[in-house]
Amino acid sequence: MSQYDAQPVASLFIDGAHVEGEGPALDVLYPYTGQVIARLREASPAQVALATESAARAQKVWAALRPVERGRVLAEAARLIRARGDELARLETLDTGKPIQETTVADWPSGADAIEYFAGLAATVTGQMIPLGGDFAYTIREPLGVCAGIGAWNYPSQIACWKSAPALAMGNAMVFKPSEETPLGALKLAEILMQAGAPAGLFNVVQGRGAVGAALVTDPRVAKVSLTGSVPTGRRVYAAAAEGMRHVTMELGGNRP
Repeated sequence: MSQYDAQPVASLFIDGAHVEGEGPALDVLYPYTGQVIARLREASPAQVALATESAARAQKVWAALRPVERGRVLAEAARLIRARGDELARLETLDTGKPIQETTVADWPSGADAIEYFAGLAATVTGQMIPLGGDFAYTIREPLGVCAGIGAWNYPSQIACWKSAPALAMGNAMVFKPSEETPLGALKLAEILMQAGAPAGLFNVVQGRGAVGAALVTDPRVAKVSLTGSVPTGRRVYAAAAEGMRHVTMELGGNRP
């Protein structure tokens, strides 16, 4: 095995299992040398639908747990990330071309910090009771359902953690599509969440280029879209998501993100 080999078990992670993609081939390059370090396949439209369907099932189970129970699963995921720090940093370096000094202290560690933060926050987010003279009104916070996350190439694993942590803490499920240029870290996060005790289907990973993202954003089961990417991509995603009246959050590139 080459020291640069980073071939995952399979290209996708759906319903708690590694699944090989059925779409076009997707080569992963080590940016420092240009060497192919993994060969993946994109998700087919049917596999994107399977991912959102499994997420919708898992979300109901997950949302029925007490918030403190969800927090415990996320806290365990953060612990596992730190325990596997050397392995994950090496993979992040191969995926992005960053120096190992940076990926060891910045990328996955900050992802673990985000997951740990929202693990602690989960049990504290409640509704409000508002006194109105002799009457009162009250609010109840409810999860949206299935969230779609679309990541960027520059901080791929960090972004996967940052997007999933608040969504999962509040009782949602997520289908995540990493950048086709840096697709490997999200698969590790899916494994870690399962190992930590998340139900199968809670966090799915689909790989691919723009067509896969479009299929995900327009899936009727998706209630919210979170995108990190370019302004042109943001315009396309926003337009596609608007048809289904989905919630959209975007962090876009350029000098005015």
